[in-house]
Amino acid sequence: MVLMSNGAYGEQPTQADVARMEQLRKTLLQSVLDKAARERLNRVRIVKPELAAQIELYLIQLYEAGKLKVQMTDGQLKDILEMLAAGPSPSGRFKIVKK
Repeated sequence: MVLMSNGAYGEQPTQADVARMEQLRKTLLQSVLDKAARERLNRVRIVKPELAAQIELYLIQLYEAGKLKVQMTDGQLKDILEMLAAGPSPSGRFKIVKK
């Protein structure tokens, strides 16, 4: 039994389920990214696979929310990479000062 994303317990996904989800993800990314952006994402995946996975998840969420109407260009992907690589902004951190 595996804890599912909806909080319920379900069966372990089969290899066919995993392959189907992977194919769906690839198809979605092909429709969302233009050729240059896909090439850049593939190069990022070679160097930093965790960052590439984070970007893919972000793009899929944008697509599912209906915020991606046209294909994303390489320049737009660069902007997202810079945003994610920069990490959290300093204004989002807490500073505790003891008196």
